[in-house]
Amino acid sequence: MNNYLRKATVLIVKRGAEYLVGRIPYSMEFRWSTSPYDAWGTRDREKAEAVAGKLGGDLWLWNPVAGQLREYAN
Repeated sequence: MNNYLRKATVLIVKRGAEYLVGRIPYSMEFRWSTSPYDAWGTRDREKAEAVAGKLGGDLWLWNPVAGQLREYAN
């Protein structure tokens, strides 16, 4: 069970009080949400850092199973 919780943790991008959901199709705009449950998540640190850098956001660790959110520290 503990291993399942660890694998459920993903990196998400937060900018201000909003979380990145994704890019709007056929547009160069991005969709944002106030809920981390809506956020795009990845376990690929390099990809997450690239997206956060491009959008001016910060990386956060998010575990939707446990409902835990905390700032990512390299």
